[in-house]
Amino acid sequence: MNKGDHLFLVDGSAYIFRAYHALPPLTRKSDGLPVGAVSGFCNMLWKLVEESRDTSVGVAPTHFAVIFDHSSTTFRNELYADYKANREAPPEDLVPQFALIREAVRAFDLPCIEKQGFEADDLIATYTRHAVEAGGDVTIVSSDKDLMQLVGPRVILYDQMKDKRLGPDEVKEKFGVHPDKMIDLQALVGDTSDNVPGVPGIGPKTAAQLLAEYGDLETLLERAAEIKQNKRRENLIAFADQARLSKTLVTLDQNTPLDVPLDDLFIHEPDGEKLISFLKAMEFTSLTRRAAAQLGTDASEVESAAIAVDTPARG
Repeated sequence: MNKGDHLFLVDGSAYIFRAYHALPPLTRKSDGLPVGAVSGFCNMLWKLVEESRDTSVGVAPTHFAVIFDHSSTTFRNELYADYKANREAPPEDLVPQFALIREAVRAFDLPCIEKQGFEADDLIATYTRHAVEAGGDVTIVSSDKDLMQLVGPRVILYDQMKDKRLGPDEVKEKFGVHPDKMIDLQALVGDTSDNVPGVPGIGPKTAAQLLAEYGDLETLLERAAEIKQNKRRENLIAFADQARLSKTLVTLDQNTPLDVPLDDLFIHEPDGEKLISFLKAMEFTSLTRRAAAQLGTDASEVESAAIAVDTPARG
């Protein structure tokens, strides 16, 4: 990757659940296989790829990857056994779609990346660091607040469903702190979705006010005895170690070992027959037509792909 290049990183696992909840249930007519999330995912990905070619809405990507969570536990579970322990099992009709969605990414000829022992966010953080160090820009396609710590002068978050881009100013407006303080804010507030404990009684606004006054988490904890509000002072003193643990849990690992080098994420035009074959196998008639027209492929001459259905544990 060179100076001036632009990397798009799609938070694939978040995409799956947004696609699943955005549309009513859908099954493949031929056999009743649930494919609603696959359909939503493919349409979102197709729209994103098409939008990314339009330089009027930003710089077109030179590199592109879709990143997924692996089904295994991560190093965070070793630090804190209750990390994400409150997560419910995915809906039964979504489970067989996880593998199909990964097949969809490959059908688009895009890198489909996950790594045992690490979360998608850690891979995104590491690719982002490498890209910025190489002189490139990064668009992270996600609305996940956990990724906002990565936002900077050359890194933005793009919420495709809301068509909203978040740079440093937008993060500051939304949370009251700059991106480089998002880790400290999350350490104080915690995260119920990931079961990160934080400090009881500290919400986002209070956390932002405390960080504005004391500068950073460690200084705040060291000077907690100065705080006038009794309960707030008591909690910051009593749960100081919990806040430090929470900071470790929410800090993304920017040194995750990469099995796929950054330069291998170079984007290219999809193989028309490969993509159409997959879309026909899923019986996505409308998207098959659109993709065939865009890619100059005669869909009637392409056979449907034979795709085995697997059932991994999570997205």
